[in-house]
Amino acid sequence: MARPRIVSLIASATEIVCALGYEDCLVGRSHECDYPPSVARLPVLSGPTFEVHGSSHQVHDALRATLAKGEPVYRIDQEKLHALQPDVIITQAHCDVCAVSDKDVAEVIGGQGCCPQVVVLSPHSLDDVWQSIETIAEAIGDADAGRRLTTNLRQRVEAVAAKAARLDRLPGVVCLDWLDPFMVAGDWMPGMVQLAGGRPVLTDPQRPARTITARELQSADPDFILALPCGFDLDRTERELTAVADAFAKHDLGVFRTGNVFALDGNQYFNRPGPRLVESLEIIAEILHPEVFSFGHCDRGWKKFRPVRRR
Repeated sequence: MARPRIVSLIASATEIVCALGYEDCLVGRSHECDYPPSVARLPVLSGPTFEVHGSSHQVHDALRATLAKGEPVYRIDQEKLHALQPDVIITQAHCDVCAVSDKDVAEVIGGQGCCPQVVVLSPHSLDDVWQSIETIAEAIGDADAGRRLTTNLRQRVEAVAAKAARLDRLPGVVCLDWLDPFMVAGDWMPGMVQLAGGRPVLTDPQRPARTITARELQSADPDFILALPCGFDLDRTERELTAVADAFAKHDLGVFRTGNVFALDGNQYFNRPGPRLVESLEIIAEILHPEVFSFGHCDRGWKKFRPVRRR
C-alpha cells in the first residue's frame, strides 16, 4: 500500500504525524508548523491576513478589525495546495482565529476536482487530544501506531498525576493565554492544572477561554499566574508581561507581591494540542511543586517573571 501524501495545516497535527513516524509523508505545512525543526523543508501553504508582530493589544485590535470587515483570518495558497495533490489534509474546527479552520479548507478545495480526505480535529481535553492522535493514525492507515503513541503519553501523564495526588497543598492557579486583554485559558488547561497538583481558578475543565478583567483577577486572588499567550514564545511572553506589569501593581495582586508570576512558552507547548502537552504538564508541575517535580524545563519552557522595578 502506498504511503499517503499528507498536508498538515495546524502545528499540533504536524507534530503528531512526525511522532507517529510519518514525517516523510508530509508534503506541505502551515506557516505555524515549526516542530520538529526538520519540517522547515516543507512548502508553506498558509499565512495570517492581519498583523501579528505587535503587542498583545495591537494584535487583538488587528484581529478584531479583520473579523469586523468579514475578511478571512488566514489565507491558503490554493494553487500550491492543488499542485501537491495530497491524499490527506489535516485541519481543525476548534478555533477559527487561532489557526486555519475546516471552513477555510472547504472553500479552497471545493470545485477543484480533487477529493482528499479531510481530517478535522476539535480537542477540548487531554482525552480528546489522545483521540485526535488515533484519528490521524487511522486516516494514514496505521491505527496501531496511534495506539502505541497514546499509551506512552497516557503513562507519562499518569506518572505525574499519581505523584500530585499525594500532595496536601493545591494552590490556586490562573493560566492566561492572552495578556491584553486578559484571557483565562480553557479547554485542556484547567484539567492539566488539576493533574499537576493545582486548583484552576476562574475556569473549569473543557470550558472555552474567556476574557476577564484585572478586577476579576484581583478578586480571585490566585496563588500563581502562569502566562502562556497563544502564539508567543518565551521571550515574547516575558516582554508582554513587562508591558502589563502596571496592571498587576495597580490592583495590588498578592501573587505579584509574592513573585509567583511565570512566563511560559505557550507557542511551543500549551497551545498545541499534541504530544508535547505532556511536557506542558511537567512544566506546570515543576512550577507549582518544585519540591516534588524537576524535569529540567526551566529557561526552555518557562521562566520566573522578574519585573523591572520602576523608580
